[in-house]
Amino acid sequence: MSEMTRRVAIIGMGNVGAAVAHQLIIEGKVDDLVLIDKNENKVRADAIDFEDALTHLPFHVNIIVNDYERLGEMDVIISTLGNMKLIDPQRPDRFAELRHNKEEVAKVSEKIKRSGFKGILVVVTNPCDAICMLYQEGTGLSKERVIGTGTLLDSARLHRSLGKFFKVHPKSVQGYSLGEHGDSQFVAWSNVSVFDRNIYDLSEEMAADLEAIEEETRQGGHTVFFGKHYTNYGISAAVVRLVLIILSDAHEELPVSNYREEYGTYLSYPAIVGRQGIIKQCQLKLTDEELEKLKRSAETILAKANYSE
Repeated sequence: MSEMTRRVAIIGMGNVGAAVAHQLIIEGKVDDLVLIDKNENKVRADAIDFEDALTHLPFHVNIIVNDYERLGEMDVIISTLGNMKLIDPQRPDRFAELRHNKEEVAKVSEKIKRSGFKGILVVVTNPCDAICMLYQEGTGLSKERVIGTGTLLDSARLHRSLGKFFKVHPKSVQGYSLGEHGDSQFVAWSNVSVFDRNIYDLSEEMAADLEAIEEETRQGGHTVFFGKHYTNYGISAAVVRLVLIILSDAHEELPVSNYREEYGTYLSYPAIVGRQGIIKQCQLKLTDEELEKLKRSAETILAKANYSE
């Protein structure tokens, strides 16, 4: 990775890709930004629109459009490609995009590989965990260098819900949603705390409330999707946070999708993230019930991924 220049590429300039690009540019977090999309008119329009904003910003960003050869120079590539039209608004399922995205990922992976890219690949494309596996295989990058946003957003939804319940800022909540970035995810309540106290110590009569909060965490994306037929602000904030942690070599613990050897798949589980990608995998003290849920979630990811073949 370059030490002086922060170089990032975004592949897929839909609602999420555009929101990520906007935040990176407005906050001056990158020096070179490559924008790639099959819709030439759309991506060039976005680039001009961003350049029009530069006069009013205290930063400068070099914006490059649809140049796959430049990928080899990048520190981080973000995959936000997808086709939201394939998702049923009444019954949203992230795996609905798998067959389409699988074909696109194969093409993109070959171009990334040809570019000589040696940085970190951040996967947002759904279904995130399965797509991570496809990108890792297709690009030949080490497993540590392919990271999915996974339940980074779902865990933030958990913090939001618990924060509102206890009337505190979401950052006052610690804990994770684990497993699939999808319906089989679960909240590891044994590791959730508020006011530095385990959730179970705060009230003995919260069972029904916790169940409702977990369901809200799981269905949070669907709720937003029902309202505007896409999600972008929450996930873009999560992506930018992850990218900045990589660029700054922060070694921060995050519930990202990373390859867990014991389950044979990518899934969300806390890991230490830095400039080399996954620096270290954490090991939570989970209950037997939670371990069983994690195992079932891993099996769900593998079963759905294999079903598409």
